[in-house]
Amino acid sequence: MRLILLGGPGSGKGTQAKALQQRLGVPWISTGEILRQEIAYGTELGHAVRSYVEAGDLVPDDQMIALMRQRLLQPDAVNGWIIDGYPRTAFQAEELDFLLAELKQQLTQVICLDVSTAVLVARSLARARSDDTDAVIQRRIDRYQERTVPILEYYEVSKRLVRVNGDQPIEQVYQAILSAIGVV
Repeated sequence: MRLILLGGPGSGKGTQAKALQQRLGVPWISTGEILRQEIAYGTELGHAVRSYVEAGDLVPDDQMIALMRQRLLQPDAVNGWIIDGYPRTAFQAEELDFLLAELKQQLTQVICLDVSTAVLVARSLARARSDDTDAVIQRRIDRYQERTVPILEYYEVSKRLVRVNGDQPIEQVYQAILSAIGVV
């Protein structure tokens, strides 16, 4: 199973990915977590992306594509994965398709968690992460609307997109995802 979870900041991607990881037995690849770890560890990548992450901006495509290539080449990702928070731009979506073709991996499904802006803001503030300030949260929501929402059509055209109402309680969202991917 190879899944992509898309949704605005605070839509519940991480919560759902964690539950799906346990159910499906495949790694959860959270680009946000990877980037925050790189920043915390003070790595070269962490230094390069820190200002983008702290400002709520998208990390440049070339850095994200390189990060995903490196991660998908790791042994635990050979038989499946759940990607949370990537791709974020049309270019990244196309590049991911090229990478998957090169790796002879097939994307199973793209799940978009549709969540209202008010709920995104409330959930993001409730997380109490150091990089979740009002201004940064709003900037992330704006970036999601500008850059990520347009790629939904890319996946819709290829019949790989399923939309799930993410405003529902966690368990209902989880059951809707399981139903969408044919796992009961």
